[in-house]
Amino acid sequence: MLSSRRGAPAIGGGDEEDPTSTADASSASAEEPKTHPPATLTACLASYSRSLLSRSTIPPSFSSHCLAISLFVAFLFSLLALSLLLRFTRPLPCIPPYDPLARSVHFTRRLEGLASDFGSLGVPWCRSKQGRSVDWTPADLIKALEEFVPIYETRPIQNNMYGMGFDHSFGLWFMARWLKPDLMIESGAFKGHSTWVLRQARPEVKIISLSPRHPEKYLKKGPAYVDPNCTYFAGKNFVDFGSVEWRKVLMQHGVKDFSKVLVFFDDHQNELKRLKQALKAGFRHLIFEDNYDTGTGDHYSLRQICDQSYVRGGGHSCFRDGDEARIRSKRKKFWDKALEIDELCGKKEAWWGVRGYMRDDFNHSNKAISYAEHFQNSRFVESVLNVYWELPPVAGPSLTHQTRYDPARATDPIVEDGRYALFQRLGLGKLDSSVFNGYTQMVYVEISP
Repeated sequence: MLSSRRGAPAIGGGDEEDPTSTADASSASAEEPKTHPPATLTACLASYSRSLLSRSTIPPSFSSHCLAISLFVAFLFSLLALSLLLRFTRPLPCIPPYDPLARSVHFTRRLEGLASDFGSLGVPWCRSKQGRSVDWTPADLIKALEEFVPIYETRPIQNNMYGMGFDHSFGLWFMARWLKPDLMIESGAFKGHSTWVLRQARPEVKIISLSPRHPEKYLKKGPAYVDPNCTYFAGKNFVDFGSVEWRKVLMQHGVKDFSKVLVFFDDHQNELKRLKQALKAGFRHLIFEDNYDTGTGDHYSLRQICDQSYVRGGGHSCFRDGDEARIRSKRKKFWDKALEIDELCGKKEAWWGVRGYMRDDFNHSNKAISYAEHFQNSRFVESVLNVYWELPPVAGPSLTHQTRYDPARATDPIVEDGRYALFQRLGLGKLDSSVFNGYTQMVYVEISP
């Protein structure tokens, strides 16, 4: 044990001790008081270093003050080390899968900068012939949102499960109103929600609806919408879009100019097939509701077709130790529709379409295609595209609390994360969070031969 009586070490110069002064020094030390000036950490370290250099096992001049300071510093370092250990080794908290709000808040805390998170895994964008874009701007979308929210609140089908949510309802309404078609055609009506949306956009324009089951059939079980100014090819009178004699039908509706017609597809059919049918008939303006991302969905989509290695944001790596695999694995914990690399890639690393398959008709039929075929499909689509535009999500996930689609595969939202005041001013905060869970990259295209 170190004695408190030992004097502080000499901190002077490096001269050797004079042997003749030993007795005088001993006598003087007996006269010194038993208390010493407060030792500092610097002085203690200097003294300790000097004693080590002089090869002393236990420095004789290392006082109790230095010992106390050393113990205190060691205690502080121990606390710091313990806090760092707890910070970086604690497990992820348990988050209920049925609580979107809790998951969204947790995600916000764990991954900073949600705004920059959008598109981080790439957003393949179909290339058009002339590089044209749409006429509307983000400001137009924001202005229209404020107008659409009160309209949406009056919808006859409040719970449109398995149908369009708010994002796509807004997109369809906005584009139909902006394009001002003389006739609107929808392929796939379900309970009639999309028919109602089209009617709100163009109150006086005729609608033609094609659907295997007539929306009126759903009225027996709950809310549905049947439009009085709509021609239905539904139920017993159903005719598939590709089998309709469109020139004859349009003449019956007083329409001669096919470029004045808007066609809306929500029928879960191969979009390459529908694109070719619409092009052959002479239509120019098309909207596809379920423009599924690569590896997902029940039909081959334009998004999948244009997901090519030569397209910015396109192409994938099936390397299981690569960056994409690592990022996807992390994101799967937060987003229901995010894909692990093993879910994205099929046999022989086939990632295009859905694991190398071109799906059709609600996935009732599918066909394996080679990458060469997939590539040629993309080149054909590009050859007829004048405009390609994917509807952005209405708002960021920290605002909507949606947990379905992965923002890393989507364009920046109309209302970005952090713009809470704007989100509330537009009336979006009044809506239930469930209506924001139906985003699947709705797309508008203008085509010509």
